[in-house]
Amino acid sequence: MMSRSSASIYNLDGEKVGEIELPRIFSFSLRPDVIRKAVVAIQTHRLQPQGRDVMAGKRTTAESWGAGHGLARVPRLKGSSRAALAPGTVGGRRAHPPVVEKKIRKKIPKKERRLALFSAIAATASKEVVARRGHIIDDVPELPLIVTDDLQSLKKTRELKDVFMTLGVWPDVCRVKESIKVRAGRGKMRGRRRKVRVGPLIVISKNDGIVEAARNLPGVDVIHVRDLNPEILAPGTHPGRLTVWTRSSIEELRKIEEELGYGAA
Repeated sequence: MMSRSSASIYNLDGEKVGEIELPRIFSFSLRPDVIRKAVVAIQTHRLQPQGRDVMAGKRTTAESWGAGHGLARVPRLKGSSRAALAPGTVGGRRAHPPVVEKKIRKKIPKKERRLALFSAIAATASKEVVARRGHIIDDVPELPLIVTDDLQSLKKTRELKDVFMTLGVWPDVCRVKESIKVRAGRGKMRGRRRKVRVGPLIVISKNDGIVEAARNLPGVDVIHVRDLNPEILAPGTHPGRLTVWTRSSIEELRKIEEELGYGAA
C-alpha cells in the first residue's frame, strides 16, 4: 500500500472549501480479478433454485416394441408407431433436467471479499480507471470527488441537477439518458423493457432527502457508506464507477477501517 494522501472538499457551488485526509482504503491496489470474483458471488445469491417435475414427459403409454420390427427400439405409443417418452422425441422427457440440489451459490472468503471492496473503493479515486469504464469526467475537478454534507439535505431533483452541473457530473447523467433503449426479445414482457447504463453513485452517511432527490435521475444510485459492496462500486465486474462522496461518509469510512484493523499506519 502507498502512503496516505489528502483530497479537496467542495461545496454545492463547486468551490473548494478545505481538505481531508483520505483513509488508507483509497491506497489499495487495483485487483480486477478479486473484484470480479466477489461480484459474481453476490450475483449468484440472487439466483433461485429451479427443478422439473419428476414425471414430466413420462405420463404416456409408450413402450418399446423391441427388436425384429425393422424400427428403432425407442418407446412408442400404444396403438401407434409414434415415438414418445425418450429424450429427443416429441413430448419426451429431458435427458438431464435441472435439479434443485444443484449448488448455484458461489462463496468467497471473508478476506477476499473485503479486499474486493477496498480495491473497488480505491478504483473510484483513479481518473484513468473511471474514464476507462466509460464515465464522462472531463469537467470533474478531482477524484475522489468529496462534497460537503449539505448534499445529503437536497430534497428536489432540480437542486441535485444544479449541483451535478456545477461539479461536472451532469454530462455523465446525460450519457446515461442517451443510452436508454428498448430491449430486444422476450425480456420486454418480463419487467426488463428498457436497458439503462450505470451512472454516478452518491455515497452518504445519512439520508436527509437526497434519496428522494436522486431517484428520478436515470443511472444515479444513492447508498449508505456502510452498505457499500463490490457490485455497486463495480457494476458488471468493471471497477471505477464515478462516485460522489460526502464528507461525513469519508469520516465513517475511516471508522470502518479502524474497526477492521486497517487504521494503523
